[in-house]
Amino acid sequence: MHSQVTILAKCSCKSLIQNFTSNKAISLSHEYRDRVYIRKDILLKLTEFGELNQTNLLSYCGLNLMKHKDILESLERKGFIQRIEIPWGNKKVIKYSVTEKGRQLCKMVLEPYEEIFPRSEKKDHEQS
Repeated sequence: MHSQVTILAKCSCKSLIQNFTSNKAISLSHEYRDRVYIRKDILLKLTEFGELNQTNLLSYCGLNLMKHKDILESLERKGFIQRIEIPWGNKKVIKYSVTEKGRQLCKMVLEPYEEIFPRSEKKDHEQS
């Protein structure tokens, strides 16, 4: 009897988790994003706000510093974004802004890329 209850509980739990994670709001928040779209999101947020501190930029883009720091460094190294360090007591605040080169990249490359390979196409394909 005990083993039947355990099996039933595991099945119910698995079913509950599948139903819970099928919720669009939850599945979209943990969805894989191609690095091209991450770059575009960063450039668009910086264009929208003008300048953002590192914490806000990562938060608005749904990124993790440890996981995505290399993308920020790459965009900075290539001149698409500018990093500014501002002393604040014995610490420093890191702010980012988009450069003209970054705006052009977004306009000339990233926007056409998304037109050709829209993000929603993957979701539409999975649902059919």
